[in-house]
Amino acid sequence: MNRMLKAAIPLSLAVALSACGTAAKPEDNQSGKSPAATEQPATKPATPTTSEPVTPATPADPTAPGKNTEEQAKPAVEQPAILYKMNKVYRFVPIDKQKTTDKAVLLTFDDGPKDLEQLTSMLDTLEKHKAKAIFFVNGYRVKQHPELLKLIHERGQTIGNHSWDHIDLKKESKEKVEQQVGDVSAKVKELTGEAPKFFRPPFGSGNDAVKAIVKNGGMLYMTWSNGSLDWDSSTKDKPDKVIANVLEQLHPGANILMHELPWTAKALDELLTKLEGKGYGFIDPATIDTGLKS
Repeated sequence: MNRMLKAAIPLSLAVALSACGTAAKPEDNQSGKSPAATEQPATKPATPTTSEPVTPATPADPTAPGKNTEEQAKPAVEQPAILYKMNKVYRFVPIDKQKTTDKAVLLTFDDGPKDLEQLTSMLDTLEKHKAKAIFFVNGYRVKQHPELLKLIHERGQTIGNHSWDHIDLKKESKEKVEQQVGDVSAKVKELTGEAPKFFRPPFGSGNDAVKAIVKNGGMLYMTWSNGSLDWDSSTKDKPDKVIANVLEQLHPGANILMHELPWTAKALDELLTKLEGKGYGFIDPATIDTGLKS
């Protein structure tokens, strides 16, 4: 009897019933979470037949456990070796003279960030010469232009602390100095995820109290050993004077003070070219021993 009944069912109806029973349920992954670890891998599609429809296999999920995601495949960033230390007169000397040359300078720029076009020009020039620098920023300018601070960080340059209001810290109370220094570090960390490791006092003016506060804030205190005088009225709008002033004071391990100024931006490419022509390289701030515990 069963054989007779089964034979009586039309072939088209059997195929339809089979399709309803095997329809694939769409996977719900709108939460953005990775599939559960128990999810089974997709199977190889069956060979089609003329009597039954074939349910397509679910594509393999690249975020499933055991797969190489982009994040997993990204190599670990190797930290640069510590090559230089700063001496008492703010020059940089090799830690191992057999492995590292002393014919190198540290490039620094104070009082920014100010202007997108000007800053971009300086960053482009640094990149052209494969040079790194420290941009010592003021808090009130960071507050005005947070996007410029992020740009410095995104372009692979180092951000230093130059106090909030660019005032003479030597004349201020301990509480005022702590606020001027601490607020900048907090703002930089908020915007970039990294707190500054270097500090330069405005006007190069500090004392033991300021130095102690800076050290407690996790930063290396420095002034400079080579002043470009780009801030002086005698150099205003004179890129050639900026270059001449730096070259006249040039010495191994020079800590070169410059500013984010239009004439400095115009002088930068020629200055770096001349420094390279004299056999000088550029110190990566990441290779400086800050004397701080990592």
